[in-house]
Amino acid sequence: MNTVRYIIALALLLPLSALQAQEKEVPPKGGTPKNFTLPEKEVISYDNGLTLVMIPYGSIPKASIRYNLKTGNINEKENQVWLADLMADLLEEGSTTRTSRQIADEMAAMGGNLNIGIGTHTGSLSASVLYEFAPDAIRLMADVLRNPKWPAEELDRLKSDMKRNLAVQLSRPGSQAFKEFYAAIYPDHPYGRVFPTEAQIDSYTVSDISDFYNDNLGARRTTIYVAGNFDPEAVKSAVEQAMGDWREGKEAEYPIATPATSATVKIIDRPGAPQSTIYYGLPVPDPSNPDYTALDVTNSILGGSFASRITSNIREDKGYTYSPYSSLTSNYKTGIWFEAADVTTEHTGASIAEIKKEIEILQNEPPTQEELDGIINYESGIFVLQNSSPNGIIGQLIFLDTHDLDESFLRDKVANMHGITPERVMEMTRQYIRPEKMTLIVVGDKAQIESQIDQTLEKPLKQ
Repeated sequence: MNTVRYIIALALLLPLSALQAQEKEVPPKGGTPKNFTLPEKEVISYDNGLTLVMIPYGSIPKASIRYNLKTGNINEKENQVWLADLMADLLEEGSTTRTSRQIADEMAAMGGNLNIGIGTHTGSLSASVLYEFAPDAIRLMADVLRNPKWPAEELDRLKSDMKRNLAVQLSRPGSQAFKEFYAAIYPDHPYGRVFPTEAQIDSYTVSDISDFYNDNLGARRTTIYVAGNFDPEAVKSAVEQAMGDWREGKEAEYPIATPATSATVKIIDRPGAPQSTIYYGLPVPDPSNPDYTALDVTNSILGGSFASRITSNIREDKGYTYSPYSSLTSNYKTGIWFEAADVTTEHTGASIAEIKKEIEILQNEPPTQEELDGIINYESGIFVLQNSSPNGIIGQLIFLDTHDLDESFLRDKVANMHGITPERVMEMTRQYIRPEKMTLIVVGDKAQIESQIDQTLEKPLKQ
């Protein structure tokens, strides 16, 4: 008899009372989550402004290396949307001394591969290689960063790929809602310019890319992180040799946004759409604010975890949507809280009403200690687990640097989370998560949803 059949047969022989007793068993209580411990690190500053951060960690014989560039889409001008991304794409096409194929082959021989990317606030060249090859990888990555070839013959192909990617993204209702939501919150800032036009992409030249590179990259905006297993002295020597004489460049500079709280409501019409995509939120504090950790826990209770209230309401109880979520998004000196969901067209207004209801309940009634403890134990455990790797540690250090935070933000986060009371959660909801100040963007069948939204908001649509 196989194992599955044996278990079934055994279950049939058990008295009903025994089965019921088993079903009622409560799982053992989890242990107390431990604080995140930042490993010891060595920081070296060079005369040209470059910084090297070395973090010995773990026993796996590999080193994770990341050249973190403190620039990104945030430094693009109004007519440069995704220009930084195109710069990263062209960097991947080779240096003046190596072709892209040679770079790939050399990295593969070290047990890794090179990744180049651009984000909102930072760009990066990253790789994980066998520990003995860390110095060689550092020198190769320096060559790619310092000596871009900018092959003009590859530019049209890269721009065509970018336009295809743009078309695919803009065909999705989620991207359309995201684009309009951020444009409404940040109308005069790079944060609000999520997507370029095809005409913008067509206009970009190698000269534009080279100018952006020269304006925004240099040693003063570069930190090299090496985490895992490696020879520290060999790494120091490689960095000094490969990057010690790179041009200084400019200090990092992030333009600070002034977000709007105009309570805009906008419908993007998709005739015949069976679903509506909702983005509903407003500006909130950034990680440098003392309220941030409490607000983060509040977000998890409202919609930021699978056990959250909004998820339980409109997914589990009502069946209006499959995957709603809320997000506390960290920008530089500003942040956003929003709820996003794809809901059935006929329940668009009802979904918005239920989201508002859950917010208002938490504004007036603190959560139980049991609910709060469950959320805090989950979030603090995930926080520690996510950072228990070389790349996780590097990511957290970059987060601190991006947002000008002290290391105590990481070191004390778990303890600070456990110090949050139910009353504090209620206070955060009252102070920051305020529906009367929220921007609402809905992509859906306007003929079917306009009156629903009008009735839900109890005021004429403000388009």
